[in-house]
Amino acid sequence: MITYRLFRPEDANDVAKVIAETLRVSNRKDYSQEYIEADIKRMNAKFFINKAKQTHFYVFLDADRIIGTGAIGSYWGSTKEYSLFDIFILPNFQHRGIGRLIIETLEKDSYFLKATRVEIPASITALPFYQHMNYRFKDGQRKPDKEQLYRLEKFPKID
Repeated sequence: MITYRLFRPEDANDVAKVIAETLRVSNRKDYSQEYIEADIKRMNAKFFINKAKQTHFYVFLDADRIIGTGAIGSYWGSTKEYSLFDIFILPNFQHRGIGRLIIETLEKDSYFLKATRVEIPASITALPFYQHMNYRFKDGQRKPDKEQLYRLEKFPKID
């Protein structure tokens, strides 16, 4: 049974390992090794400790093992717009409904519930999943940006 809770600083090393493995295995068909390794270097344990201070950062567990992550935080300081971040699932746990659980958890978070708009920077690899979860291209832009990410959005609450 998969459970979840908020990130704790002592999770940082395990989170970094989950994301490194996921990037190296799941994203290798869409991104160069150099791109992936640069992301891994940037997204170290300290990165996640800092990210958790700025977001509601969740870890998803199989027993006591972290197998997935997801966060929601302010979109550039806004109190009405938010972004989803760092949604990763270990490759051996993908295609089991855990991604849906992560999105559903983030969409029940207090930030999402008060948002007029939620954006997600989506990898090429994850684009079909987010589209299935009803996230749409921001401004109709159907090509990856300079960071090789798609910008998708959802409007959960209109003022």
